[in-house]
Amino acid sequence: MYVLIVFLPLLAALLAGLGGRQLGDRGSQIVTCGAVGTSAILSWVALLQVAFGNAPVSVELFTWIASGDFNVSWSLRIDSLTAVMLVVVNTVSALVHIYSVGYMSHDPHKPRFMAYLSLFTFAMLMLVTSDNLLQMYFGWEGVGLASYLLIGFWYKKPTANAAAIKAFVVNRVGDFGFALGIMGIFYVFGSISFDTIFAAAPDQVGNTFNFLGLEVDILTTLCLLLFLGAMGKSAQLGLHTWLPDAMEGPTPVSALIHAATMVTAGVFMVARLSPVFEYSPDALAVVTVVGASTALFAATVGLVQNDIKRVIAYSTCSQLGYMFFAIGVGAYPVAIFHLFTHAFFKALLFLGSGSVIHAVSDEQDMRKMGGLFRHIKITYVMMFIGTLALTGVPFFAGYYSKDAVIEAAFAAGSGVGQYAFWCGVGAAVLTAFYSWRLMFMTFHGTPRADKEVMSHVHESPFVMLFPLYVLAVGAVFAGWFFYPYMVGEHHVAFWGDAIVMLESNQIMEQFHHVPGWVIAAPLVAGVVGLLVSWNMYIRRPDIPVQLAKTHSALYQFLLNKWYFDELYDFLFVRPSRWLGTQFWNIGDTRIIDGLGPNGIAARVVDLAKRAALLQSGYVYHYAFAMLIGVALFVSYFFFAGGH
Repeated sequence: MYVLIVFLPLLAALLAGLGGRQLGDRGSQIVTCGAVGTSAILSWVALLQVAFGNAPVSVELFTWIASGDFNVSWSLRIDSLTAVMLVVVNTVSALVHIYSVGYMSHDPHKPRFMAYLSLFTFAMLMLVTSDNLLQMYFGWEGVGLASYLLIGFWYKKPTANAAAIKAFVVNRVGDFGFALGIMGIFYVFGSISFDTIFAAAPDQVGNTFNFLGLEVDILTTLCLLLFLGAMGKSAQLGLHTWLPDAMEGPTPVSALIHAATMVTAGVFMVARLSPVFEYSPDALAVVTVVGASTALFAATVGLVQNDIKRVIAYSTCSQLGYMFFAIGVGAYPVAIFHLFTHAFFKALLFLGSGSVIHAVSDEQDMRKMGGLFRHIKITYVMMFIGTLALTGVPFFAGYYSKDAVIEAAFAAGSGVGQYAFWCGVGAAVLTAFYSWRLMFMTFHGTPRADKEVMSHVHESPFVMLFPLYVLAVGAVFAGWFFYPYMVGEHHVAFWGDAIVMLESNQIMEQFHHVPGWVIAAPLVAGVVGLLVSWNMYIRRPDIPVQLAKTHSALYQFLLNKWYFDELYDFLFVRPSRWLGTQFWNIGDTRIIDGLGPNGIAARVVDLAKRAALLQSGYVYHYAFAMLIGVALFVSYFFFAGGH
């Protein structure tokens, strides 16, 4: 069963990718949807058996690498953490596959698109079922490759190509750190197998190595390198710039990559390595600060974005920050719980936005929408449910998980925990504001689109609405149902040995006993955000325009995403381009080509021209040359013979 869960999407990707012409559009869709759908159903069975039945499984497929003392097996590690990720990945992926049948109905390259989706799913499954770091790195890079193909799917659009390259390059920065971390772990532990590393981690506590004259803690260094990889894949502050640009891909791609799967890979990786991170409080403090800062930063940028998908993208970035600071304070189960619930309501919002875009003739600018509620009521209700879950309204999924994250930050009782708590509360206010701003600008008020567009506004077909229904169920009930098992009284039995926490780490007990005002803070923050948004976009829609004019510098600062792209362009892109140009003009053209092939060719031509001058056609010239040759020949033998 577990082999089928992982390899069915790969088989579907191969069939649709290599045999797309034979299968046709419909055949490719049936094969990929059927395979990933089957994997999704089996994943829920695995969750029941492994997590609820407390029966982790390890399946060794074959020996992958055997070189001297270095042996790596290709194994599937199915414990509670993996089972939860299998459900998230395969469920969302299956629904995205089905949704794509309707959304991509007019695209001429359906088999290729479906093959890319299934390939991405397989790579993500390899990542979450890995039993060692090399296998995880294989899935990690496979996810990066598939995301590049999906973001740049419409390769005739220059912006899509640029976004795909940007995502690939920025992720390479993080992946380089991840690779160094893996090498360092092998150097220190002599193995990259999780079980071996976890067993030996306590022995490395307090050990240091000398670097440039400084004594540096080994575990802290390794954890920070690994976290650098997580920062890139999960779009944390500093390596986040690829995420909003990735919205250039088709909307199903946005839902699959940026809602539930690829961007959560970093969160999963750090949670999987909890037995190592637990022994490095300094690294966890860095994780907390980066996560909290990302949550607040992304929320501020989301306030003023006008592209409906970019607003949700920055929301994703912000929510990932929540997950990381939950991990940073040691509440790994809380982070995974928020990852789990977030997958449902964020995928719902992304696919709902796709339904909106589909209805308004591919328009994504919310300033050109408005008044759509009467025309696409089902989509409105679905996105309304997603917004309620995202903003933490009681009894919806986000209420249980996001509030738990904020409470855990407060319960940590540390300085970085307090920082994370207040960043989380502040981000909750901003999240509510931009989420309801999106709803008000898109569905309420007077229509701002032209009459031609409004005349064609229509509800999406059932094949696109069905995934929304399923995700809405998750957005409503996932938090309530899974709370006792993932973070409540049954969390120890549910997670088993999948997540290791030291005895000194009592945060899973402590966060249930925080003061009442801490519990109420996220709810109050959500209400404040809602009221301010309603006042600005329903009651007094002239206020945003006036604020943008009055505080134009701040507005431009947020609209331009804190100018990170411009800063990186100045610090890295332009110098790299200049250096590359110098290497090209001087190093390659003048030195290598000038002295090498081009220089030799030029000398040969020059000598040939000079030799051609000897071919004058006069007999006495040839006779003179023969005499010179004879004289040289005789002189050589005369002097050579004298020795």
